[in-house]
Amino acid sequence: MKTEVIVVAAGAGRRLNAKVPKALVLLKGKPLLSYCLKIFEAHAGIDGVVIVGAAGYIPQFVRMAKAFKKVRAVVAGGARRADSVKCGLKEISRDTKIVLVHDAARPFIDRAMIDRLMAVLKENKAAIVGVPVKFTVKKVELKTLNIKETPARDLLWEAQTPQGFHKDVLVKAHAGKFTDEATDDAILVERMGGRVKMVMGNYRNIKITTTEDIILARQLLA
Repeated sequence: MKTEVIVVAAGAGRRLNAKVPKALVLLKGKPLLSYCLKIFEAHAGIDGVVIVGAAGYIPQFVRMAKAFKKVRAVVAGGARRADSVKCGLKEISRDTKIVLVHDAARPFIDRAMIDRLMAVLKENKAAIVGVPVKFTVKKVELKTLNIKETPARDLLWEAQTPQGFHKDVLVKAHAGKFTDEATDDAILVERMGGRVKMVMGNYRNIKITTTEDIILARQLLA
């Protein structure tokens, strides 16, 4: 089945104190975005990539994307993550059957992870990669911070990207109206009653959010 990837790269990177969007921040001399693009470029099962970049920086994203033959389009994102994914969906080829959505801020994806995700998508309409949580997690009251519940740790997984969907499912999920922030695409599928399968990711698949994450990423590349 023809498979394309939407790489969400529209984040501002405020917590990195960066002067450019997070995806263009340099990690070991290369833009953060380039690391995942290299993996998708080399994977035989990926047919095309759409980059959703930060508005105002599209020329920089276009210049960087020229090094990757599978990048079909570079478009500006929206105000929220879900808005940016919608922008990317408009550029997906009509005959594409599977769409992966990946955060540019996760540079350490690997081929095996993508293989596992794509294998599960042969039997399921939606699947995401993630890892079991390592630590005890507490559910608290928002105002008082009093602990309400300690969920069983073996039921909890940390969601990662890429997340994969049959295109019709993802399009339908993003067609619905929602007023709050959707932190990933799986939430939108869940809200419309869809079943989402969890696939083992990798603990190295960290998301770059703060300056501490950059320090850790440099160590992982050493």
